[in-house]
Amino acid sequence: MARRKFRNNSRFDNYSDRSFQEYLSNAPAPQTSRTELLRLIRGGEDTYLELKVRLSNSERISQEICALANTDGGTIVFGVSDQLRIEGVLDSQEVQQELIRICREELSPSLTPLIDIVAFDSGRVVVVCEIEGKRRPYRTRDGKFYLRIGSEKREATREELSAWLEEIRPLGFENLPVPAATESDIDDMLLWTFAREFAGDAFDEKQIPTNYATGEFLKRDLLLASGTMDEFTPTVAAVLLFGKNERVASLLPRANVVAARFSGDSTDSPIVEKIEIGGNLLTIYERVLKFLHRYCDLWEERPRSFAANNNSPVKARANYHLGAMSEAVANALIHRDLAIRETGTRISIFDHSIEIANARRTLGFVPPANRAIRYGIPHRLNPQVAAIFSSEAYGAFNSHHGNLPRLLRDSRLFSGKKTEIYTSNDEFRIRLYGI
Repeated sequence: MARRKFRNNSRFDNYSDRSFQEYLSNAPAPQTSRTELLRLIRGGEDTYLELKVRLSNSERISQEICALANTDGGTIVFGVSDQLRIEGVLDSQEVQQELIRICREELSPSLTPLIDIVAFDSGRVVVVCEIEGKRRPYRTRDGKFYLRIGSEKREATREELSAWLEEIRPLGFENLPVPAATESDIDDMLLWTFAREFAGDAFDEKQIPTNYATGEFLKRDLLLASGTMDEFTPTVAAVLLFGKNERVASLLPRANVVAARFSGDSTDSPIVEKIEIGGNLLTIYERVLKFLHRYCDLWEERPRSFAANNNSPVKARANYHLGAMSEAVANALIHRDLAIRETGTRISIFDHSIEIANARRTLGFVPPANRAIRYGIPHRLNPQVAAIFSSEAYGAFNSHHGNLPRLLRDSRLFSGKKTEIYTSNDEFRIRLYGI
């Protein structure tokens, strides 16, 4: 039976000092009575309660607070032994101030604890700290995420984080560290080519050490890695953007794209060719466009007449606007909701249209956001990935890229048919018609 909430609206006897909540708001706050505190302690530790004799290790306490905040909130009581004996703390004010510091400086995002100091007739004093995870997910200073299972805490795995984020809100997935990834998984040539192209004439090669300092550049300059001074863990965004192709496919297999050419106008038609494309985003983008060129003609401007593509293994059924198609593929890659595990990105080429289906949480996105994006109002899940991928220095950006309103306009003017956008079953789909 969960016992996390033990405050109520009744007036408690004033056995404790002012709570931290009261201190912040300058208004009376409910305080913890000795009776309800003893009742809570007698039940022992569980998912929502942690007992500590003293606050002696701030790093471990920050992990405990992180685990409680991520799980569903809970309480830490200082001054109680594992045998459920009231030992008390030596300096309750010092414990309170240290807890405030930990919650403010050791956790990201910071949180505000509810702290009570409860005195007993024996003269012993305990400190009660209530944690509410209103802005989860929380992580410690070294970039680790903890969950609480029963009376134990443990670091969350990437799959657990993915499933957990899917249940709440999949924002910030690109910032999650990839525990199995190392600095050797980063493509130095791609990363430093981006840095050189971005800086232009201001780029100073003398500032690059002989070992290229890849980890330091990702962590300090691009904010694409987490960890302490001596540790380095690239984030999902770092692996997607700058990972070596074979390692991206291994570390983030859900980032692969499935492209297929159907001999007809629906997925029930026979499949001419179907491939799975993996690697970093630049590689996927280039290979997807190559696959499209194989079965379609892409034009910068609409010609007066269309000629058949003799290089295609099957007769090309339609012609498309190059800029609109490039923008559609780019949008699919940078706006994917990778927190959704079961749904991947699919590109289906039909005789007279091309459909791109992307994982995107339907809840909270439609109908207002679905209409707003048509007018260029951004609704980005992965702002870091979008910013770097859209940079000309990354290599995927070209003169054909614009935005969704331009995509819709160019495709309509080229083919004479309106591009369809719809969402269902946690998928965002766009269908472009050819001519």
